[in-house]
Amino acid sequence: MVTQILRVAFAFVGIIVGAGFASGQEVMQYFVAFGVDGIWGVIMSAVIMSVMALIILQLGSYFNAGEHGGVFRRVSHPVFSKILDIGVVVTLFSTGFVMFAGAGSNLNQQWGLPLWVGSVLMVLLVIAAGMLDVDKVTTVIGAITPFIIIFLTLASIYTLVKGTLSPIEQLDAAAGAVSTTLPHWSVAAVNYVGFNMMVAVSMAVVIGGSMFNPRVAGRGGLVGGLILGFLIIISALTLFVSVEEVGQDDMPMLTIINQLHPVLGQIMALVIYGMIFNTALGMFYALGRRITAKNPGRFRPVYVVTVLVGFVLSFVGFRNLVGYVYPILGYIGLLLIAVMIVAWVRGRVRIYKETERRMRIVDLLEIGREGSLTVADQAKLRKEIEESNLDEEQIKAATKKN
Repeated sequence: MVTQILRVAFAFVGIIVGAGFASGQEVMQYFVAFGVDGIWGVIMSAVIMSVMALIILQLGSYFNAGEHGGVFRRVSHPVFSKILDIGVVVTLFSTGFVMFAGAGSNLNQQWGLPLWVGSVLMVLLVIAAGMLDVDKVTTVIGAITPFIIIFLTLASIYTLVKGTLSPIEQLDAAAGAVSTTLPHWSVAAVNYVGFNMMVAVSMAVVIGGSMFNPRVAGRGGLVGGLILGFLIIISALTLFVSVEEVGQDDMPMLTIINQLHPVLGQIMALVIYGMIFNTALGMFYALGRRITAKNPGRFRPVYVVTVLVGFVLSFVGFRNLVGYVYPILGYIGLLLIAVMIVAWVRGRVRIYKETERRMRIVDLLEIGREGSLTVADQAKLRKEIEESNLDEEQIKAATKKN
């Protein structure tokens, strides 16, 4: 069970830790911009994130979900369900073209290349990869996530212990010079969770749906949320104590890594670029599949067109896009948070009973595989399956995977 929980936890972290987070720009605008008060926002955000990860993954498991739309339709009013579905589609597209802007900023800051070079190269990579087996591509690129965690932790430890901390008042004033479109640290904290849930919900639901035991899925989400909360906290503290030096950079965390060691800076730039590729590919691929769900044969031309449209929109600039697009999506995400919390609170007793029921089903199936299932046990197994919210075929398929 521990192995399954950790597998779910790291998968969830891998969804969230994308280019915006890895670069430090998200944390800078959402938290550091509010100075000392922003640290309270970080803690608040980390707590809400952990709870929401538990809820979404557990609901995905309970409904044995294969995609987010089915869960939305089951837990909310049709109007809200439609709004959320549209919101997720918009999020996929918006996050995708923000990544193109980030690709340009990344290579520009590290090697002085024109902004369009990094963006054009990313567009070509994303289009080419979209024509191939995307599962293999994203699996390979997904391996970059542990490096991001290591680099962020390393940079934070170095920055926090090097002993050149300016007075808090001075840092607070410097943080106030960081531009943000958000009105208050508390709004920023909830908005940040809302945005990340909009980005993560589609894949998180699928991850939860692949787990037969809702308890394992929920605990995996909780652990993943706590790991993510830890990363957000150390990133925010690191950027806050360095805000005088990196507050106006597009890639502030990259600047800190370069200060740690130039070679590490070169590697970090490549790692961030890989995360950008991973995020952009995942967003546009999911968007293309969603748009062409009723006509899969049109996927490739639709995919290419959406990527090119995203490329054009990316010229607004990475920092501006993070500052304006992300908060808008975050406000839509507040509806997602509310819907999921209400659904989980109302259904928590049913989820608990279903969890116990599935554990009994697994135990009985295991006995059956050993050939020692009595007539009474067979009757009990049939009764448990009949009372489950899943049908017999779903249970058979799920227990084979687990």
